[in-house]
Amino acid sequence: MSFNPNDIGVPNGNFCGLPVTENEADIIIIPIPWDATASYSRGTSEGPSAILEASLQLDLYHHHYQKVYERKIFMQPISERIQAQSDRLGGLTSEYIEFLTEGNLLEDSPKFINVLEEVATFQNEIKQNLKATALDFLNEGKKVAVLGGEHSTPLGLIEALSEKYESFGILQIDAHADLRDAYEGFEQSHASIMFNALKLPNISHLVQVGIRDLCEDEVEIINTDERITTFYDWDLKAAQFKGSNWHVICEDIIAKLPENVFISFDIDGLMPSLCPNTGTPVPGGLSFEQATYLLQMLADSNKNIIGFDLNEVAPGSDEINVIVGARILMELLLCMGGIIK
Repeated sequence: MSFNPNDIGVPNGNFCGLPVTENEADIIIIPIPWDATASYSRGTSEGPSAILEASLQLDLYHHHYQKVYERKIFMQPISERIQAQSDRLGGLTSEYIEFLTEGNLLEDSPKFINVLEEVATFQNEIKQNLKATALDFLNEGKKVAVLGGEHSTPLGLIEALSEKYESFGILQIDAHADLRDAYEGFEQSHASIMFNALKLPNISHLVQVGIRDLCEDEVEIINTDERITTFYDWDLKAAQFKGSNWHVICEDIIAKLPENVFISFDIDGLMPSLCPNTGTPVPGGLSFEQATYLLQMLADSNKNIIGFDLNEVAPGSDEINVIVGARILMELLLCMGGIIK
């Protein structure tokens, strides 16, 4: 079947219906439908399948990038096993979190101790399998992205990149700092991804954008770890209220990043109206245009985008969740692919 980029998207299992095989691809998307450590509302494990379906609604003209439809992008099949385990264990972890909110202690419950052990074992399996798969692709000269699921999912990719690059930084777009140590007992919690990433000595910088919901322990880490630069949402807004423009702010953000950059994009970094069904929405945040302008400026810079993740997209009953998710995924893919001259 011939591919017409101006015609209706045809479902072929690939993002936007692009006619690209895994062998042909320059960029591989690895979907991980997992959200068992979610501490508020669930549903992000269904994000990858919903984004894949919604991507067929995207037109393939872009004002900043040429010939989007010629990009060699392939999305791997979504793991039914991970989805099933997420559903099963997620039901148990919901009971466990409710148990904690009632004032109970984990050490008093052999049942929930076993649940945490089972979650940790399966998350380690996800991480190790992702790391091995990503390394295979990286060794073939391909770039790799993770599509979650909750924000714990990209750790295996970050570890794989740490074996390929002596030094790199992370650009984190997020409402939350994600610097908690083993939140609610989960060592690989969605709220601990940056805490765990910073254990890797290869991470030279963490530049956070849009942060507006965090605890005092996280502020202490930010204030004492010289690798971290945080552009709090309230400071971004105050600068704009006082007359600064977003282009200048983006220049400042990009200047803080090293040569090699991994992008970690939590959809709740955006305004809640753009992602009302995400796991933990927070008032404030970036507009769609602010986020994409930052990514486009990053693509225009001399930085090397070595990988990315997109996470915390939950479908819900409002189509805006997955349409925005699919469009942000496209922007991330084009940013990593760079400008074609």
